[in-house]
Formats: sequence, C-alpha cells, structure tokens
Amino acid sequence: MKTSMELNKRHIISWTLFDFANSSYSAVIASVVFPVYYVNVIVGNNNGLGDLWWGRAISASMAIVALSSPFLGGIADYSGLRKRLFFIYTLLSVSAIASLSTLEKGKFFEGFLIIALANIGMEGGLVFYNSFLPRIAPQEYQGRVSSWGFGVGYAGSILSLLIAMPLVKAGQFEATWLMVAMFFAFFSMPAFIFLPSDVRGNSSAIQAGIDGFRYTIGTLKEIWQRKEPRRFLISYLIYEDGVNTVIVFSGIFAATTLGFKAQELIFLYLIVQVSALIGAFVMARPTDTWGPKNVVTLALFMWTLVATLAFFIQTKAQFWVLASFAGLGLGTVQAGSRAFYTQFVPEGREAEYFGAYSLAGKSSAIIGPLVFGYVSTTFGSQRPAILSVAAFFFAGLIILRTVKGGGPNIKLD
Repeated sequence: MKTSMELNKRHIISWTLFDFANSSYSAVIASVVFPVYYVNVIVGNNNGLGDLWWGRAISASMAIVALSSPFLGGIADYSGLRKRLFFIYTLLSVSAIASLSTLEKGKFFEGFLIIALANIGMEGGLVFYNSFLPRIAPQEYQGRVSSWGFGVGYAGSILSLLIAMPLVKAGQFEATWLMVAMFFAFFSMPAFIFLPSDVRGNSSAIQAGIDGFRYTIGTLKEIWQRKEPRRFLISYLIYEDGVNTVIVFSGIFAATTLGFKAQELIFLYLIVQVSALIGAFVMARPTDTWGPKNVVTLALFMWTLVATLAFFIQTKAQFWVLASFAGLGLGTVQAGSRAFYTQFVPEGREAEYFGAYSLAGKSSAIIGPLVFGYVSTTFGSQRPAILSVAAFFFAGLIILRTVKGGGPNIKLD
C-alpha cells in the first residue's frame, strides 16, 4: 500500500523513546512511589489531608498547563520554536524531579511547589511532543505509531520501576528521585537530536507570542464552530478526567484503603504496565482498521466497569485482579483518543490544534483530583471518591458515541 509520506524510522524511534523516557516520571513520581511518600511521609494523611494537598498540587499544575498550552502551541507554529520549547519544558521537569531529593518531613508546601513545577514541565512538553505525530507519520499509520509510543512508554515504566525497587526497599527515596531525573534526561536525548528541526518563522518570539494568542483564540472559535471536533473534545475532557484521576490516586488508594506496602505497589504497577503494554500493542492495528472511535468506546466501557467494581473491593487479591484487567484499557484509551483527534487536525496547524487538545485533557485534570481529595476528606473514606470517577467515564462514553468520525484510517483488502 502506498503512503502519502515515507516512514522515517529514526523519527519514529526517537519519538517513541520520549514516551519511554517520560514514563519513568509517570510511574515512579506521578503514580506509585512519590504520591504515597508525599501523602504519608511529607504531609501525613490524617483525615485525608495528604489526599487534599496532592490533589491541589496536580490540579494547580494542570490549570497552568491548560491555560498556557494552546497559546504556546500558537507560538510554536508561528515562530518556529516548537522543538526548543519542547526541550525547555522537559528540562524544567527533569530539574524539578531532581529537586525532590531535598524534601524533608513536614515540608508539604515545598513539595507542593516542586511537584507542580515537575508536572508543568512534563505535561506542557507533551503539547509539543504530540504535535510531532502528524509530521512524522502519514494518516494511515498514525494510529499504530501513537500506540507504539504508549506501548514503548509502558516498557519504560516497567524498567524504571525495576530500577527503583531496590532503592525503595533500602529506604533510599532521595536516590530514587535522582534516578528518575537521570532516566528521563538520558532517554529524551534522541527526540531532541533526531526529530524534525524547527522551521524558522518570520516573527520574533515576542511578535509570535502576540500572533499566537490571536490565532489561538481564532483556533478555539473555529473548533467550537465545527460540531464534531467540539463534541469530541467535550467527551475527551470528561473521560480524560477519570483517566488522570485514576493515574494520580490509584497508588494512594491501594496504600491507604487496602494497606499495600511500597514494594507491593511497585509489583502491582508492574503488572498493570505489562497488561497496558499488551493492550496498546494488541489494539494498535485495530485502531487503524476498526477505527479509533470503536477502540476508545470499548476502553471506556471497561474503565466504567473497573471504577464501579473498585468501590466494592475488600482484599488485596481482588485489587490485583481488577488492576490487571484495568491495565488492558489504559494505553488503548489514550492512544485511540490521540489517533481519533488527528482526523480533525488541518495540515500545518498541528501545534495549535494539539494545544486545544491539551487544553481539554489538562483542564479535566483540574477537576478530578480536587473532587477526589474533597470527597475523601468529606466522607473520611476513599471509596466514595473512587466511585465518583466512574461517572466521568460513563458520561464521556455517552457523548463520544454521538461524535461522527473516528472511522478506520485504512481498509482491509
């Protein structure tokens, strides 16, 4: 089959390696080890206080990313600063992760600030990372390349957790944070070396910022006037809220409500990552041949069921089984959503449109963690909080089914 552009293996490998790199942050810092350490050691989780501060840190950082990402996307398109801003945001995240090693018990506000900066760097950089996808892969391969990125990312999560395990067992938490910073920095390098270079724009950075602001407002209005992209982004905003909340609170829920120890959490997350990796690669080709809409629908149905069942979980063994099942849909919903959205993106305006995509995704992460934290403190239990997440998945699923599009990128002979 002929493609509209040739696949550049160096571009694809370096792009997926960035997912491999940043997954060390997602696994160790955002999901498994650091959240429990911050909540229970740095803050203390009496009456859900640690949940509340962790939710505030994630929500505040996501709010900054959400507000800035579409404007930065415009700057990247009109000044030719896409790759440089990608590097700057990644450097901010890596530096902040390394700074976590300075935290001591009781320094909850310092921890709040540092993790917020790390998250801003990580999530803000993804705006530029995602915008490279249409530049390096033809449409008929974008579903697969997107899934490859997530699949390789899960491999990065697994490796970083295996490296972290002996450090955590020895109580060397400061060394754990430094390891993640080095892992992230080292495996990010190919992306900054081999991805397509910036195309020099005609505007200075300041003028591009002004133009970017103006054009971004126009882009948002344009997307809002297009019914299908609008419906998709509303759906994505809602169900991604559930995804983000599960990612940042699942480890805390397992530790606080079910009594998982640090090493058990790492083993649990490793199993989830293996099942997520399997799910991402198994559904890679169906994303193109069956269509991303059907793939995402299946994943959201799975996640609605998982979040509902989690409310009733009483034992560690039950949670092990449920988490393994949940992992199958984790990479599928994220890769499928990204592939679905690329069908709405006009050529040459990738950064702008992915800025809006990030705005929807990151805005959702403002609400979910706050809801979880406040429900946990109000009821004195995390069970009602985890049950509330199911509503996000179900509502997003209902709206997604009304979106026209998301059909196969290729047809089977």
